[in-house]
Amino acid sequence: MVLDGVFKHMTKSLPNTASHEGAGTIVAVGSDVTTFKEGDRVMVGINLHPCGVCAECQAPADSSRSQYCTNMGGLLGVTADGAFADYMVADSRTSAKLPDAVTFETAAPLACAGLTVWRGVTKPALKPGQWLAIVGSGGGLGHLGVQFAKALGLNVIGVDARDGALELSKKNGADLVVDARKGNAAIFEEIKAVTNGEGAEATVNVSDAPTAAATACAVTRLHGTMIQIAQPENISVPFAELIFRDIKVVGSLIASPLEAEEMLKVVAKHKVSVKTNRFEGVKELPRLIEYYESGTMMGKGIVVVDGAQIEKERSIGAVV
Repeated sequence: MVLDGVFKHMTKSLPNTASHEGAGTIVAVGSDVTTFKEGDRVMVGINLHPCGVCAECQAPADSSRSQYCTNMGGLLGVTADGAFADYMVADSRTSAKLPDAVTFETAAPLACAGLTVWRGVTKPALKPGQWLAIVGSGGGLGHLGVQFAKALGLNVIGVDARDGALELSKKNGADLVVDARKGNAAIFEEIKAVTNGEGAEATVNVSDAPTAAATACAVTRLHGTMIQIAQPENISVPFAELIFRDIKVVGSLIASPLEAEEMLKVVAKHKVSVKTNRFEGVKELPRLIEYYESGTMMGKGIVVVDGAQIEKERSIGAVV
């Protein structure tokens, strides 16, 4: 999205070091930092310098609203230098300490993709045994959402339109996998067969496809909730879904720091795996971008800046 100029109204003057998803080892802390120390392994948050005084920052921590700060000081990789570097500056208030079991290679993609879909999966507050559908279930966010939902005891319906993504949805534990290329009517018939004819209690849409939001509403039961995470320029939903079926469409941003801690505990406990495509060093960035833009990449691309850190963390049992 940064490459496409979506954030050009807020991007600092170029050049700007990219990547809003990072993980690494702290080498120094500021004088006011009390929650981290040198040597801590961390997942870095995209948000820099929340103001601390607006209504969103002043809301109770468990309300998960600080990421909506109306006076945010910057965004890593967008308005400030990001993680494609040997060293970077991060904000302690939006970063999270890694459990010993969680590796850097898992944590980096979770810093935005993971946090975003985690919030989408948990926002409907479904109970174990209820049905959650994920449109785009085999993509970078979707394959994580499937695993998070299963870890929380939910029944999961994976919806995607690519053969590889459908296979990845199955591999990650989706109870039902549906090919979106069949069309909404056929999709819903398959979903009704496993949901007592009703559809999913809630659906998370992480697909930018023009028809994805409509599909997400179509597979959701009467009075259900559709969580919109994908960020296409426009979102199109038939009026009947909102008016005659009372589907509630709710947007969702990245998770709060408190939610980040909860997510990482689940990752460690349930051994959530991130489908990654590893590239060695920032010199490989052009190749990573080319692969991503080909449309064939499954999961997330990662760049290992310091291979020695990867070797070192194995000594503490980081295996997830």
